[in-house]
Amino acid sequence: MTRVAVLDDWQGVARGAADWSPLQARAEVVFFEHAFADADDAAAKLADFEIVLSMRERTPLPGSLINRLPTLRMLGMTGARNLSLDTAACTARGVVVCNTQGGGMADSATAELALGLLISAARGLAAGDAAIRAGGFQMGVPVGIGLAGKTLGVLGLGRLGGYMAAYAKALRMNVIAWSENLTAEKAAAAGAVLVSKYELLARSDAISIHLVLSDRSRGLVGAAEIARMKPGAILVNTSRGPIVDEAALLAAVHAGKIVAALDVFDREPLPADHPLRSAPNTVLSPHLGYCVRETWDSFYPQMVENAVGFLDGKPVRVVNPEVMG
Repeated sequence: MTRVAVLDDWQGVARGAADWSPLQARAEVVFFEHAFADADDAAAKLADFEIVLSMRERTPLPGSLINRLPTLRMLGMTGARNLSLDTAACTARGVVVCNTQGGGMADSATAELALGLLISAARGLAAGDAAIRAGGFQMGVPVGIGLAGKTLGVLGLGRLGGYMAAYAKALRMNVIAWSENLTAEKAAAAGAVLVSKYELLARSDAISIHLVLSDRSRGLVGAAEIARMKPGAILVNTSRGPIVDEAALLAAVHAGKIVAALDVFDREPLPADHPLRSAPNTVLSPHLGYCVRETWDSFYPQMVENAVGFLDGKPVRVVNPEVMG
């Protein structure tokens, strides 16, 4: 019987988010709720699966791993693209790659979380929650800042950055923005003012990152950039961890230079002994940006459709149609 691996179900939501019975009638479906220790662990555990259904970029799928999966025939990914998947390696092996399509109101979920992290960092909500649970009240909870009248700097004013800019305007914040290809007209249309990257760093009371990770954006915010930020400024990152230099970030929060509100990290899941777990001046969430019920109710049914379509010999949402020739 065909074996199907459903990867990266870190919240244990996959089974309840779709009707798997059409696929389970034809294949053994195995749900993986924990991350693989490394590539060797992934290769060993996935060696006899014909179909692998992956969640975004949680498990890296480079060619070096794809080529160690001898029975792999179809790989499903959620989202339109996956920068950690080597699609060319799949194509070379004749592996069909299928994706899922978005839609609906869930496209703003990550920006909504960025707003939540901003408010939490500005008002010390995590510390307040901890104080209450420990039997205390206000003592030890940092004095917060109001956001009205403050300046939010948005790094990357695409769809998510545009949502964040709108939220900030509703809070009566001033919004400035920068990215390499941003124009003054596009910034103005989003309610922001285009400035240079260095002006944004120096003027912002809070900065929210909404950039795609690429060679160009990797390490974009490093020690020099953090040094330009205002003392006590809030840095929100819901995009990808490596956009911010981790060592520089750790040094800055320990020095009390900035407050970091993070949903993403260089390595995920974050290792149990990682220094960020005990770092001061931080608010941390476990990469929950897109993790809302509406997302799962869209992703997982499409995963099932993709796998069943492949088994029927009629693949849908194929990313590499050249393998079908």
